[in-house]
This record gives sequence, C-alpha cells and structure tokens, in this order.
Amino acid sequence: MTGATQAAAPHERRYDLDWLRIIAFALLIFYHVGMYYVTWDFHIKSPYASDAIEPLMMLTSPWRLTLLFVVSGAATHFLLLRRSAGPFVRERSRRLLWPLLFAMLVVVPPQSYYEVIQKGGYSLDYHEFWLRYLKADHSFCMDGKCLDLPTWNHMWFVAYLWVYAMLLALWLRLAPASIERATRVGERWLAGWRLIALPVAYIALTRITLLNAFPSTHNLTWDWMNHATFLPAFLFGVLFLHSPQIGADLRRLRWHAALIWLLTYVFMAIYFSTFNEQRPPPDALRYFQRVIWALNQWCAIVAAFGLAQVYLNRDGPARRYLTGAVFPLYLFHQTLIIVFAWKLQPLQITPLPEGLLLVLLTAIGSFALYEAGRRVPYLRTLIGARDGGK
Repeated sequence: MTGATQAAAPHERRYDLDWLRIIAFALLIFYHVGMYYVTWDFHIKSPYASDAIEPLMMLTSPWRLTLLFVVSGAATHFLLLRRSAGPFVRERSRRLLWPLLFAMLVVVPPQSYYEVIQKGGYSLDYHEFWLRYLKADHSFCMDGKCLDLPTWNHMWFVAYLWVYAMLLALWLRLAPASIERATRVGERWLAGWRLIALPVAYIALTRITLLNAFPSTHNLTWDWMNHATFLPAFLFGVLFLHSPQIGADLRRLRWHAALIWLLTYVFMAIYFSTFNEQRPPPDALRYFQRVIWALNQWCAIVAAFGLAQVYLNRDGPARRYLTGAVFPLYLFHQTLIIVFAWKLQPLQITPLPEGLLLVLLTAIGSFALYEAGRRVPYLRTLIGARDGGK
C-alpha cells in the first residue's frame, strides 16, 4: 500500500484503536462469565442458570466480535505499510498460529474436560482425558453429539483472523495496486450517511439469506454466515479505518449511531424476551428482527469508533501495559472462568456474588499467567505476549 494510501494513513499509533481493543476483550470476560448463567449453550452451566440476565447480554452480543475483527483489520493495515506479502505471512503466522496451537494443546483442554464431566456424566481424571484429547478421541458423546477433539473453542477467533490475513496476503501478492483503488472507491461509496446505510443493508441481507442455512458454528469450513460478516468487517478495518474522510464521518455520526443502537437494543431485548424456540415469532417479524439486528450491530460499531476517536486517542502507562497483555488475557480467560466456576459450584454461592467473584478471579489469574509467561522467552511467543508499543 503506497502513495496516497500511505499519506492518508500515517505511521503514528492510533491509541483509540488500542483502547477499543482493550475494552472489547475486557467485555469478553464479563460476557463469558454471563454465559455460565444464561440458558444459551456453553461448556458448563451454573445450577442457577436462567434467562434473567439475557437482556443484559444482548447489550454486546450483536456487535462485540464484529468490532474485534474491524480493530484487527485496522492493526493489520500498519503491518501492510511495513511489509510485502512474504514477510507479512511469516509475521502473521508466527503471531497467531503458535498461540493457537499452544491453546489447543494446553489451555483449551480443561474446558472440554469439565464439559464431558457435567454434560456427559463421564468419570475420569484429567491426565487420562488429556491423553485421549491429544489422540483425537471422538467417543465423548452427549445428547447424540460427540465432541470433535482437539478443539479451539474460544480461540476460533484467532484461527479465522489468520485465514483472513492469508487471503489479504494473497490479494497483496496478486494485485497490490487494487488495494489502494478499493480504498478510494470505498471512500466515495461510504461517504456521509452511506457509512451506516450500506453496511447495514449488506449485513441485513446476509442474515436474511444465510442465517437459516448457516447458523454460527465456528467450524471454519462451514460457517458461511459468520464469514460473510467477519471477513468484510476485517477488510473494512484494513481499508477504511485510517481514512481521514471515514474518520471524520465516524465522528460526525457517532451520536446518531449511538441513539439508533440504543433504540434497536430496546426492540431486541423485548423481542428475545418474548420469543424463543418454544414460542417462535411470525416469520415476518423474525426477518424484521434480522434487519434491526443489522442496524444494532453496525451502529454500535460506528458509535464506538467515532466516540473512541474523540475521547480515547490518548496514551499512558495503562494503555502500553494493557496493549501488550490483552492477547494473552484473551487466550487464558475462558479456561479460567470454567475452572473457577466448576470449583465454586460446591459452595452454592448465589449468582450475583459468585459472578463478581468469577470476574475477579479470572482477571487476577489471567494477569498472573501473563506476568509469568512473558518472562520466559519461548513461552512469551506461545502466549502471544508483546510490548505495548510507544
């Protein structure tokens, strides 16, 4: 990416993007603790699981992952400024594949272990399970479904991000000049209110046409609804998030987008509190909800990036430390939630204090593992630790 694109995207670090990434990953801790207490599928469930906090979960459910792909695309933009296709592939593979492999072999297995104990009624010690896990034992079956082991569980995000980066590298290798042209054409198409209208129309169309056939699975080869959302979000971050024109429109539309997000959230909270598998909505209302979901999803992202530019583009020791810590914290957090939740079950603590305790224990445990791991050279690479940047 050269010429005008470089001029529009200088090398100065975007602190607002760092803060958005930190905040988004922090929300994942609260969200995944919440998954233990709601009726939605999760690896283990609390004895107190109910639909009580599901409207609260809907505050972030439609947009948090899409936002992370946009932020990841924006970070990838800086790598493209400094590397050709070959070095870019090597850097992304080292940065993403080693932690993914380490997580699948070491960090993730306890999640599946407690899942087969609670849901499948299996009785075995962890070492025995881990050996069977490493041998890709598919005999752990629950309700007619067998676990596909080894698995990546929450680390699917890293696998998808690597695949998207490889597709971008192929584009960079085959037609590098077209990347800059795509940015220029996109800036014209997305000017003003079209920055909201066109992405919302696209997201709504994909949800209406693909969601029934391809519900979210995090199966890389059969997750086309998610790919249709996350890959364009990643490319939006690569191509447009450093554009002065797009940045100005994000700032100008931030409060309008925030208001739309709030109104659509109210609709969806009522919708999902009213309808479920046992009480299905009329088809027309279901498809209307998918349009409202698209509005909520994209307006939350526009509001987040616009507000972050205005209020979060500032540096400090906390930003530098957390930027380096956020990926290892993501790697560890879900396993710690499940392990701590399982160990706390015999105490029969009610959900509110137990949930707050789980958040605290998970944060402390994640930071402790990060601090230990980043001091060991090879382990530092395996957990994805890096300097926060100046």
